[in-house]
Amino acid sequence: MLLARGLGSRMRAAGGSDLTPAQAAAAASGHKALMPIGEHRLIDYSLSALADAGIRRAVLVVAPEHEEFAQHIAQLAPTRLEVLFAVQQEPRGTADAVASARDAVAGEPFIMVNGDNLYPGEGIARLLQATGSALLGFERAALVARSNIPADRIAAFALIEQTEGRLERIVEKPDADTLAAAGEDALVSMNAFAFTPEIFEACARIEPSPRGELEIVDAVRELGTVQVIPFAGGVLDLSRRDDIDEVERRLAGTEVAL
Repeated sequence: MLLARGLGSRMRAAGGSDLTPAQAAAAASGHKALMPIGEHRLIDYSLSALADAGIRRAVLVVAPEHEEFAQHIAQLAPTRLEVLFAVQQEPRGTADAVASARDAVAGEPFIMVNGDNLYPGEGIARLLQATGSALLGFERAALVARSNIPADRIAAFALIEQTEGRLERIVEKPDADTLAAAGEDALVSMNAFAFTPEIFEACARIEPSPRGELEIVDAVRELGTVQVIPFAGGVLDLSRRDDIDEVERRLAGTEVAL
């Protein structure tokens, strides 16, 4: 399940003066997953990596006005995996996005990732091996070294607290003292989960957060045991226009097979 419904507010903001006309148009629309990167779109790289990891069915959670997504997937005509769409009617948060795909998931366990991130296939493969619900925990030092994300942005990402491989809590927007106590070995959440269908009931039980959204982190708290899988790797992030050039540079020469 790839969450691609976001409004793209940061991508719509000013920046990235060297964009091609096609990239500028994608940025203005807020459709980060459809950003042209080299000869492909970001979603192409994501689907190819998922197929490499052994996934054979992908659900894209999109807005009601998703004609551009549908046209692009139709043009791709992927044969390595089936691509389905689930519509999130309103941008009410990540838990609501997950709940929107319940029928498409059809009672099967699934991996959930962000549509504007490109995750390493090895990490996705580890999630696929999980029994029950799991969270991929990115080692902070490796994430800083191997991602295109500046260290100050990573410092604001949610920290994972665990005990013997079991999730205790996810600390969102940690303060300086919490970061210092966690150290370089801290595990960071990049919103890469393995879920059983139990997550849908958890999404139905939660209330909106202080910012008015239904958050997947709150739904995860409703689950029983959640395994934490430590992983030393990086993620390519395409949240802002200024990210585009570096993501394109890092993906140059990457084969896309769909």
